[in-house]
Amino acid sequence: MSIMHSSNFPGITLSSIPTMNALAKLLSPLALTLGTFAFYKLLRFVWREYISNPLRYFPGPPSPSWLYGNMRQIWDAESSVMHEGWVNEYGSTIRYNVFFGISRLFTMDLKALNHIMMNSQIYEKPEQSKFFISVLVTEGSKHREQRKVMNPAFGASQIRELTEIFVEKALELRDVWAVNAKEQAQGEKTQARINVMTGLSKMTLDVIGLAGFNYKFNSLSGQKNELNEAFNTVFSAGPGTPILMILRGLLGRFGSLIPLPNAGQKARREARDTMDRIGSQLLKESKAALQEVDGEKNDRFRRRDLLSLLLKANMSTEIPDHQRMSDEDVLAQVPTFLVAGHETTSNATTWALHSLSLRPDVQNKLREELFTIQTDNPTMDELNSLPYLDAVIRETLRAHAPVAGTVRIAVKDDIVPLATPFVDKKGNVRDSILVRKGQTVFIPILAVNRSEQLWGSDAREFKPERWESPPEAVSSVPGVWGHMLTFLGGPRACIGYRFSLVEMKALLFTLVRAFEFEPGVAASEIGKRGMIVQRPYLINEPKAGNQMPLLVKPYVRVD
Repeated sequence: MSIMHSSNFPGITLSSIPTMNALAKLLSPLALTLGTFAFYKLLRFVWREYISNPLRYFPGPPSPSWLYGNMRQIWDAESSVMHEGWVNEYGSTIRYNVFFGISRLFTMDLKALNHIMMNSQIYEKPEQSKFFISVLVTEGSKHREQRKVMNPAFGASQIRELTEIFVEKALELRDVWAVNAKEQAQGEKTQARINVMTGLSKMTLDVIGLAGFNYKFNSLSGQKNELNEAFNTVFSAGPGTPILMILRGLLGRFGSLIPLPNAGQKARREARDTMDRIGSQLLKESKAALQEVDGEKNDRFRRRDLLSLLLKANMSTEIPDHQRMSDEDVLAQVPTFLVAGHETTSNATTWALHSLSLRPDVQNKLREELFTIQTDNPTMDELNSLPYLDAVIRETLRAHAPVAGTVRIAVKDDIVPLATPFVDKKGNVRDSILVRKGQTVFIPILAVNRSEQLWGSDAREFKPERWESPPEAVSSVPGVWGHMLTFLGGPRACIGYRFSLVEMKALLFTLVRAFEFEPGVAASEIGKRGMIVQRPYLINEPKAGNQMPLLVKPYVRVD
């Protein structure tokens, strides 16, 4: 074996060896320091998670996997079903495992949930949620400041002004479905099989474009739109992306070291550039419109889209300069409006039509009430005057909450009080929970919404009549609306819930008056899946994508 020679290693000469030795001497202490720090962090993790973890002795299901914990069981089941089964077996306050054996707190205790949601400065959204930008995920004082500026844009008077847009687009969707029904109605066939989810998604996208920032998507007319395509590209997840996003979140500030798949990264960067370019233009146009003067009246009083209202609120003399939102913060509301104002409303209305198709008695009763309004263009006040329509909306959002649950992470140690004490594995009675900094808490929206202890033995049934006299127990549910958790509660409650409610009412008002709906497939063939919202799919056709086929027939009213 030959002795090392400089010619075997181009660029390295014998004269450079002392320098390399000196460099090695400098790097050795650094490597030792980094190794020691990593070992310390590992020991600290093991100590906190496996030895001193307060959740260690909580009741809960065994973990089938150290790597995945109970997460695969949750993913494989329909939303909330696995959690509800654990509650029945182990009690209302339990722990289960996520990745790497990390414990997660789960509780149905309403006092505990109220404490967690009210103390948003302690319980924040986890890092992986910050993939969805803006007021949905900003925390602390910045969130409070943004919320204060944005609140006026989502008040009842502002939504009243937007109702005309809701109704206009609902009528456009009605006309599209009428054409589809006519095209399919041949011979003895009188019904059209329509994937209602597609049309509702297009309608709500058009609405949030106009109502959100005065932008025309024209989705219902079939036009392609670069902002819509960019949005879908940015928020679509490629193979492996969801799991990697979760891992990045679990690792906190070190999560960025985990790379996302290269496939589609260029397309996503280009899409973000498109969104920034169009968003900047929208912001510029809105600012210009607010500054224009038409005669003696400033045009700012005529703009009614949310972006303009937000800009107007941000310009208010009542807002201190240090609390005003920057152009970047305002611009970030464009994708926020799209996510919150488009996906959830179309999803909820899809499940409403599905539920009505399974309950023709409810559908007929609702239709009769809707025809008491003698116009196709109702106002917000007219929509809100219909009690059974309100009950159908409430029951849909209770039984089919678009978002089944959400997660919070403690940023410091905390004591969470319980209304119902429980006994841990060591026989100790617990009337409170010690939550350590860094621990995650699951807020079970859907599980609370359909809890038999709260709603009765028929909690899983679609029954609008229950709202004529809701159970007394549900008055303790700490939600911002309707004695349910659909829109959450506390400082981080959904800011746009009024927008969603009136839009849903406009849709059902228009569509149920125009059509009769029947199931397109057996109810047992409809499943739910999705990481964020509960999207429907056909169990027998899982690769066909999300869909909700219904049989749609024009309704002919006989006076």
